[in-house]
Amino acid sequence: MPIDPDYADTGPFCEKYGVPLEHSANTIIVASKKEPKQYAACVVKATRRLDVNHAVRRLMGVARLSFASSDETRTLTGMMIGGVTVLALPDGLPVYVDDTLMGLPWVILGSGSRASKIRTSPEVLRRLPGAQIVPGLSLEVPGDSL
Repeated sequence: MPIDPDYADTGPFCEKYGVPLEHSANTIIVASKKEPKQYAACVVKATRRLDVNHAVRRLMGVARLSFASSDETRTLTGMMIGGVTVLALPDGLPVYVDDTLMGLPWVILGSGSRASKIRTSPEVLRRLPGAQIVPGLSLEVPGDSL
């Protein structure tokens, strides 16, 4: 679906286009702190917080981890933050999918561009090569934190 790039970020997109935040998924690139850098992509429901310090760190087998910078994300994926799609990531990049997405009838994903989004079944995520559906990948966001 084509969108105004000024509204590509999750909150503004959902508000402008009337999409429930619960149905929006973010693809977040994470990076190990030590060289050689290791990267992974995590797909998380927008209403939840990625558990970087426990779940993702354990999955990647690294001691320290953070969100990849916008420059790292662009270099690794060829996409800008706000438009990263899990559907066109480099081969070999681990993909961890929040299991809470799998019970939804549909999800909104980035398309690879800030000018569009993709509405699809979460089953698409299960079929991605190398993707793992991970229970406990995300945490509930307390109260009014969204």
